[in-house]
Amino acid sequence: MRKNVFPSGFLSIFYSLGSKPLQIWDVQAHNDGHVKTVFDNDICSPVWELMSPNVSLSSIICPNNPKLSLGMKLPVLTMIVKNVNKFFTFEVSIKYDKDMTRRFRASNLNAARLNVSTSTYIVPLRLKFGWKTVQLNLKDLCKCVYCTNYQETMKIQVHASYRIRRIYFLDRVYEDEELPAEFMLYLPLKQ
Repeated sequence: MRKNVFPSGFLSIFYSLGSKPLQIWDVQAHNDGHVKTVFDNDICSPVWELMSPNVSLSSIICPNNPKLSLGMKLPVLTMIVKNVNKFFTFEVSIKYDKDMTRRFRASNLNAARLNVSTSTYIVPLRLKFGWKTVQLNLKDLCKCVYCTNYQETMKIQVHASYRIRRIYFLDRVYEDEELPAEFMLYLPLKQ
């Protein structure tokens, strides 16, 4: 979908303050859940909220066409999210050097154990309540878990229930002071 179109270093695929944040995303929300913009009091800003009594009932998927691939070559997936003390998960489909696909699923559903199958690796998440930065180095995960070389990210599916500020890719892991200001989350000062 976006093969060889990105600038080097950073590429955002979702930003809650963008003019059309879900333009390249497909939205799936069951009657008991929702995907909508809300105002977050902690950061005093609009964000997108995915809520559902079951993680599988509300999600966003990129790209929005299942026949397309995201084609993202940058290996470090970064998400700025707010844990709202509910279960949540996200899944990344990647292609590796043997022209095969694998999935990495990060979740707080099974936070106590890792789970490896031939096609899916489940990464347990333990996040405290509030705004956090979640980062997966897909290149390192491919090498460590499957002894393969990462080629590209094909699809991302983000499931309920949490709030999202930004989802972006990096060419490498950066220190906070190296990131552009717009890729950081600033909490307002308390009076």
